[in-house]
Amino acid sequence: MTGASPIPVQIDDPVNVSILAVSEDKLEGFQRDPFGEISERSGVDLDVVIGRIRAALEAGIIRRVRQTLLSTNLAQGALVAWQVPPARLHAAFDFMFQEDPFSGHVVIRTADADAPGANYKLWTTLKVPQGYSIERHADYLQAQTGAERYRLMPAKAIFALGVGHTRRRGMEPGSKSDGLAEVNNIEVIELSELEWRVLIALKREFTPEEIVPDLWRARAEEAGVPLATFYEIAESLSQRKVIGRFSTFLEHVKPVAGGQRVTRYNALFHWAVPPGREVEAGREVGRHHILTHCYWREAGEGFPNVNLMAVTHGTEKARVLEHKAAIDAHLGSVGIPVSYTNVFWGGRSEIKPSEIAPFAYREWCEKVGLDPEAMRAS
Repeated sequence: MTGASPIPVQIDDPVNVSILAVSEDKLEGFQRDPFGEISERSGVDLDVVIGRIRAALEAGIIRRVRQTLLSTNLAQGALVAWQVPPARLHAAFDFMFQEDPFSGHVVIRTADADAPGANYKLWTTLKVPQGYSIERHADYLQAQTGAERYRLMPAKAIFALGVGHTRRRGMEPGSKSDGLAEVNNIEVIELSELEWRVLIALKREFTPEEIVPDLWRARAEEAGVPLATFYEIAESLSQRKVIGRFSTFLEHVKPVAGGQRVTRYNALFHWAVPPGREVEAGREVGRHHILTHCYWREAGEGFPNVNLMAVTHGTEKARVLEHKAAIDAHLGSVGIPVSYTNVFWGGRSEIKPSEIAPFAYREWCEKVGLDPEAMRAS
């Protein structure tokens, strides 16, 4: 399909670079006219923006276009490290990706063989809707995959969250904001049935045919509300920090048009900083522009007091390590000691949005033969 398209879809095409530099992660909150906003900020005509994004989505260069949610405020979530027997590792990966709608990122990661936690090779994100137990769900996944043990690492605070692979290409190590990163605390917010209905329609990813100027009208009809009501509820959810960004997600794991790769290396950085200084350290680490994610998480048993984690991507491994070294040096320069640090490198990887609606969890339980009440949080 890529070769048949008359519209350039390559990620290094200058027009596409201008569009993607905005559309990947610059549209925060709910936008009534996201494509118009991309056009204005990028300086590219609206019809060209729509045509380029639609063509890139059809070609698989963009893997999804959707309104993201701050799902940490909608569902109980955690990063999960799984210790799985080597012979079952890829089968467990397949199960998490294909069979569990509540597991999002699924990645096989490796570290030096003698590194603490190196036997935890399967890493996933897990979100369980409000009212249900993430521990019971993880126990179910353990039984289904044959995992020997797992570590749940819920986020206690978020310091960086934004993909933006295009604008990070060629970024110099040590590039950071002038001020400290903001702290986003985790606070689960309850929604009404109407709000859930709008949210479900809002978050569903768009097909190429749906990439049109009047983007939200069909979604309002899907939710069964007037467009004005849809806007009102969506903007209210945005103000309550339920809405994340409107984003075009590039295919950053597999080769795309002409064998191009958006990134080659996916690195999960670990640091152990003194207890009580997690927020201070997170705000310093989160300043660094190269990071797509930065969290305060407690890794616990099996890891030497790791409490700060961040993710970055790059096309050259040495360059990724230069970025890590710059962050380490910055922590030292501001007087934050690090007792342990390491890098877990990503290999096989798949990503899908996690389901977060309570009604969807009940339906899933019935489908797999579980009693929904038995899966509820105590």
